[in-house]
Amino acid sequence: MQIRQSAEDYFEMIYMIKQKKGSVRAIDIVNEMGFSKPTVSVAMKKFRENGYVTVDADGNLSLTEAGQIIAENIYEKHMVLAKMLMGLGVDETVAYEDACRMEHCLSDESFAAIKKHMAEKDQ
Repeated sequence: MQIRQSAEDYFEMIYMIKQKKGSVRAIDIVNEMGFSKPTVSVAMKKFRENGYVTVDADGNLSLTEAGQIIAENIYEKHMVLAKMLMGLGVDETVAYEDACRMEHCLSDESFAAIKKHMAEKDQ
């Protein structure tokens, strides 16, 4: 399964909800992302079939190791890019929105360079 932007957004959202609430149900994704229940259900089925998400008997979603790796990478990009933009004077809300769009198209090489620059700047 090729991971597209929409899948990355789902994985990142599952990761963020889990960090905030401790558990994730499909309805949490519906509420956070504003998608319909059937849309989220179809996506979760696809992710289960492809080994990115599991669902327990109570309906709680968990990312598999593969899904977790993708989610953590996207989340890290999001946070680093938002911090960089805010450091440039961009409004916080705009910075997070722009970072969300940028995180999907940024190469690993460019992201590594940005991370290195940000780390050196913070020293």
